[in-house]
Order: sequence, then structure tokens, then C-alpha cells
Amino acid sequence: MILLLLLLIILILLSFPISLSIGVATTFAFIKSHLPLYMIDQRMFSGLNSYMLLAVPLFMFAGNLMDQGGLSKRIVRLAESLVGHLRGGLAISAILSSMLFAGVSGSAAADTAAIGSILIPSMIKRGYNRDFAASVVASGGSIGVIIPPSIPMIIYGFITGLSIGKLFIAGLLPGLLIGISLSVVAVIFADNAYQRKNRFELKEFIEAFKDSIWALGTPFIVIGGILGGVFTATESAACAVFYSLIVGTFVYREINLKNLYKSAIESIITSSVILIIIAVATVFSWYLSMNNIQIMLQKAFLSFSNDKLLLILMVNLFLLIMGTFVETTASLVLFVPVVAPILSQVGINPITSGVMIVTNLAIGMLTPPLGICLIVSSAIAESSIVKLSKAVFPFLVVMIIDLLIISFFQPVTTLLL
Repeated sequence: MILLLLLLIILILLSFPISLSIGVATTFAFIKSHLPLYMIDQRMFSGLNSYMLLAVPLFMFAGNLMDQGGLSKRIVRLAESLVGHLRGGLAISAILSSMLFAGVSGSAAADTAAIGSILIPSMIKRGYNRDFAASVVASGGSIGVIIPPSIPMIIYGFITGLSIGKLFIAGLLPGLLIGISLSVVAVIFADNAYQRKNRFELKEFIEAFKDSIWALGTPFIVIGGILGGVFTATESAACAVFYSLIVGTFVYREINLKNLYKSAIESIITSSVILIIIAVATVFSWYLSMNNIQIMLQKAFLSFSNDKLLLILMVNLFLLIMGTFVETTASLVLFVPVVAPILSQVGINPITSGVMIVTNLAIGMLTPPLGICLIVSSAIAESSIVKLSKAVFPFLVVMIIDLLIISFFQPVTTLLL
């Protein structure tokens, strides 16, 4: 078992793709244990054989359709008309746009790419430091996995059997808390940038609102439908795809066969990566369970202390470290079976545990070497990961503070349930 874990760690450190690292380590473990290799195929298939997981490619497709159909740029315009007159207004616009776009895509990478491609060049032109602009967009993009719909929360619900609808609802207030906190940091550190305008212009806001009202309908349908019990998370994803396609094609008239094809291909590629990781990580997790490794790890945590506060801090520290080195989907499949029972044992609501774990992994999206939001944002800004890592540090600090609030003050996640 030690050889299995060492092999996995070595492969990850050698920059092997995470799915290949887990797959090779698992195959080695099966051969070492004289288990039939056909069981790997069976377990991979059973790991993906879930109606719930259909929501992953569908939300990806909805997010890409919003981007190609002009919905995302109208959301950005609305956010800028609302807060653009404030100090650091364009930075706040980036975070507010990310929060609005998060209500459809469910993906931090998609959120960062869609908002960043529009706002990072604009922020640089208007006097913002390049690295600061990229760090604002990256930190705002990480909210995409907290505000519903959230692909990591879908995966968490799939693993634990919890209601995805309740997980989505529980993510609303934490997402709002993080968005406000990041905006405060953005204002504090945006002192060298100049404002686009000096005051709020009602006429411009009304025009932007009218132009974006169809775009705002997508998150309203998704979140409102789930909150109202009209449809499940998977059904809401299908509705989001249909709505975005209709609006982008017939209302804004920016979707054609070429960019429809592009949206479909991008969604297939991105969701395939996630689903392959889920498949191989499910087999890996099953093997660990068969050898009682997860129980041993739980006992190791509990052996340090029975103090509730200390255990919560230990779990958070563990997840923050793992989120830095292990991809989000793999982290969920590998570590949720370990830490979720520990949190439940110390009296944490399972729904709160879900939001807490996903928030930890959202922070991991801003830290090298596997911080996907940092990688996407640096590519758009044409800056280095090292420079962005320094610029994003204040945002990381405030997100960790928000994480502690979510962990120790459960009403933040349970108030709306």
C-alpha cells in the first residue's frame, strides 16, 4: 500500500497527467494484489454510470454557449455599468461578472476564461497592473465552483449521496461572502488604476440591463428551478443548454453552426477530462476502501485530538495542501470518503462539510502548480505563474479567512436550507 501511494506521488511530481498517474498506480496495485485486471474496467464503468453526472457536460456546454452566444459579454457590460464608477470599479466588475456567470457554467476554468478574455485586456488598457488584473479575474473565477450550479458539488453529491439541490442552495451565501471579500481586497490594491467614469449613470445601467436581461435569465432558470423544486440539477443543466442556445441564436443572433460546433467540441474535451479522472479515481478509491486505508486515515486524524476545532483546522489544512498538488475532481473522489466521516463525527452538518471541502479546493485553484484559474488567467494576460502567484496572495488570504468563517459558523451554509 505504501508503494501504491509513493508511486502516485512520484508520478504527480513528475508532471504526469493526473488521470494517468492514478490509473498507472491503481493498475500496479491490482497486479501486486493479484486482482483480475478486468475489474478495473468494470469499476470505471460503474463509477460513471450515473444520471447525476450528466449534469457535468451539460453545464459545460451551457457555459460555452453563453460565451459564444454573447451572453457573457452582456453580463460583463451590466456589471461594469453598475460598479464601474467606484474606485477599482473594473476590478469589482470582474468579480461581479464572475459571480453572475458562475450561475450557469459551474466551472471555475470556464468562468475565468470567459470573463478574463473580455476584462483582462480592458483592465490593462485602463491602467491596471497586468498581474493584478489577472489575479483579480483568477480569484473571481474560483467562485465558479461555490455559487450554484457547481460541478464539484455535483461530484460531491454523487460521492456522498447528498442532495445536489441542497448543496447548491448552501453555496449561495458563502459565494456571496467570498465575492464581497474579494471585491474589498480588489479596491484596496487597485489604487494605481484610474476609473472609467466618475459617477453612476442610470441611463447606461438601464440600457445594459435591457440588453442583458435575456442573459440573466439563464442563472435565474437554473437556480430558481432548483430552489423551487421544479427540476433536478441534471434537468436544470439541460434547460440551461436549451435556453442559452435559443437566446444566443434567435435573440442575440451570435451563435452559428461554426461556433456551435466549437462550443460542443470544447465541452466534450473538458468534460471528458473530468469524467476520465472520476472513472480512474473511483477505482483507486475502491481499492483503498478494500484495504481499509480510508478507515486508517480517519483513525490517524482522530488520534491527534478529539477537539472539534482542532480537527476542523487539521482537515482544512490537509485539503489546502492536497488541493495545491492534486486536481479538484481527483481530490474529491480520493479524499471525500476520508474527511467527510471525520467532519460528521465532530458534529459538522454534511451539507456544510460539502461547501467547506469545495471552498478548500477552490482555493487550490489559485495556487501553483495545478491552480487551473491561475493557469488560465496567466495565459490570457501573457504573464508568468510566478508573478501571478505573488499578485494573488492577498486574495488567497481573504479566501482562507472566509473558509474559516464557513467552517466554524454553520448558519452561513444552512440558513437558506
